[in-house]
Amino acid sequence: MTRLAQTEDLTDIQQEILKAVHQFVEDKIIPVAQELEHSDTYPQEIVDGLKELGVFGLTIPEEYGGLGESLLTYALVVEEIARGWMSVSGVINTHFIVAYLLMQHGTEEQKKKYLPRMATGEVRGAFSMSEPSLGSDVSAVSTKATKQDDGSYAITGQKMWLTNGASSTLVALLTKTDEGAESVYKNMTTFLVEKEAGFGETAQGVTVPGKIEKMGYKGVETTELILEGHQIAADQILGGTPGKGFFQMMDGVEVGRVNVAARACGLAIRGFELGIAYAQQRKTFGKIIAEHQAILFRLAEMATKVETIHAMMVRAARLKDSGGRVDVEAGMAKMLASEYANEVVEDSFRIHGGYGYSKEYEIERLMREVKFMLIGEGTSDIQKMIIGRQLLKEYKA
Repeated sequence: MTRLAQTEDLTDIQQEILKAVHQFVEDKIIPVAQELEHSDTYPQEIVDGLKELGVFGLTIPEEYGGLGESLLTYALVVEEIARGWMSVSGVINTHFIVAYLLMQHGTEEQKKKYLPRMATGEVRGAFSMSEPSLGSDVSAVSTKATKQDDGSYAITGQKMWLTNGASSTLVALLTKTDEGAESVYKNMTTFLVEKEAGFGETAQGVTVPGKIEKMGYKGVETTELILEGHQIAADQILGGTPGKGFFQMMDGVEVGRVNVAARACGLAIRGFELGIAYAQQRKTFGKIIAEHQAILFRLAEMATKVETIHAMMVRAARLKDSGGRVDVEAGMAKMLASEYANEVVEDSFRIHGGYGYSKEYEIERLMREVKFMLIGEGTSDIQKMIIGRQLLKEYKA
């Protein structure tokens, strides 16, 4: 591993985990990423390998069969995996968020029911808030859970942008209910919806129509989810109490933003690696282009940006691990990481010149993938709103 974006003060266990993941990325992901991405093929062998490494249970407590590691460890693992192929980090991202929600907000019965099987990857999680008519405006959720006479619920609505929508078997789903308070934010409930893996009707009243075609982020499926009177028991409410869904989901989004920051860091690291390698191979005007001042300065700026966003991501993860609220820190890390990763990858693309536009070169794939970082878990403008509003509270005149 190079010195770029390394983290100090890690335990021996953390270092061993990262070493194992790094080797897995080098041996099993990077050699096949181009072919699988271009054919939009689900990376089943890679996923099976991650199961064997214990990545699906990385943060799940040992008492439930996991490794009991921190958000920081997970973020560093995600950074490494995204360095190999960003789509693979997406395979475990929503799974991790659902496991986190269960650990933080689930009843003991829910934890015992799902976490041991999530740790092995037998149960795969997906996270669902967005709908066709809304993105960041969570208050506009229209999917409705109506309480029935027998105490169960019927859920009807349409969800959008589910990563792992087909491969998942457990979906943390945000709905509107009539049982909270007058505030719209206290009138939302998160349900744990079980379904079969695959497309079509995967449970009674639950349909996964098909994959959404995307410019990048291929291999992992992104889908809609349609619910038509899906009957679900009250004990499938996350935490057992209705009306807490918004606050539960926002807690999940915080760790999700750290996760997206880590994925952006991984893309930036890989972009830098490709750029500095090509700059030492390509010759113009009698010398390698890395010796031209314009390229040398570009490489220096790229490396500095990588180190900066890595440090911010690590800080946000450490703060979240300490138990505090990190909406500002996670927002800052996500915003800057996504913007800088986009700049670093584009600089690497420029270094490659005309070859960067060819699908034979890995940088072409990164150029398409990095754009998703600008959108996932909220755009930079949304992060700025969150950060700014909190700063006004902290620095009130």
